[in-house]
Amino acid sequence: MKKTIYVLILPLVVVSGLVFANREIKPSPKPLSTAERKARMVDDRKKWEASPDGIRYKEWELSPEGKKVHASHDKIRKYIKDFSNMEAVVTSVTFQRANAKSGPKWLIIHIDGEEYMMQFTLKEFQQLNGLKVNDKITVRSHSAGYSPNHPYLIVSGDYIEQNNKVLFKRDFNKNNGC
Repeated sequence: MKKTIYVLILPLVVVSGLVFANREIKPSPKPLSTAERKARMVDDRKKWEASPDGIRYKEWELSPEGKKVHASHDKIRKYIKDFSNMEAVVTSVTFQRANAKSGPKWLIIHIDGEEYMMQFTLKEFQQLNGLKVNDKITVRSHSAGYSPNHPYLIVSGDYIEQNNKVLFKRDFNKNNGC
């Protein structure tokens, strides 16, 4: 019985030895210096700006719509940086992008004379189902984003309260801080 097991294991050992012996050992790439990383980022950005998407984005950025979105970001930049309260009024709870049949839910809010969008998954939006147009809420956000496909600046809705009652608070531990 022992001889049979040895006879079965021996070819396995020989074959695995040959597999590992023929394996090419690749040296791990050495980490890039800060200057090399910055140079690579600049090169990558130039490549993207020359791509069709980059050209469309630059055109949008220079258009009146793009300038309006950038100006609205400038108005709330300090609040986002400090993660401080912004007083807002809900202007739409049923916004849907043109040609979109399903997908995320959008909340449109009015802050300091400008309209902003906040995107939520269907599950997240359930916590905000009680909101109606003209409701006053307090919003805190860690970030905002631009998109030529959206009419307003997209503000991350990380914290929303109404009448000192927390309606929504994003759990950053779930997504590794994202």
